[in-house]
Amino acid sequence: MVSLNRETVTLYRSVGPGQLKCIADSGWKRFPPRLHWQRYFYPMLHESFAHRIASQWNVEQSGVGYVVRFRVRKEYIDPLPVYIIGGPEHKEYRIPAEDFERLNSNIVGAIEVLAAYHDHDSDWQQAMAWA
Repeated sequence: MVSLNRETVTLYRSVGPGQLKCIADSGWKRFPPRLHWQRYFYPMLHESFAHRIASQWNVEQSGVGYVVRFRVRKEYIDPLPVYIIGGPEHKEYRIPAEDFERLNSNIVGAIEVLAAYHDHDSDWQQAMAWA
């Protein structure tokens, strides 16, 4: 986990093209609302974990996967438990859907695209239009 200063915590997330378009439409300030069947939002503490999910799961699901980085206020995220779901770099928070808007309200600065992954069948030019 990397903190840019004492007041924020840097987190990572893998997203697909639809999610990235919603993030861009928000001015790179917010994640899109949870769908009715999505109980949690899973921000990751390690960039490598987000790359793995984007390059494997997102590409398999939609042909394109992105890794984004964002900062949240430390006072918001620190009280929440960290879940380890595998190896030492597989750490994440689980933000309940009912608390999701509070997360968005605690994002500091812009959500940044760090990487884009694609399969050979996807339209790479269209995929990069959102990055």
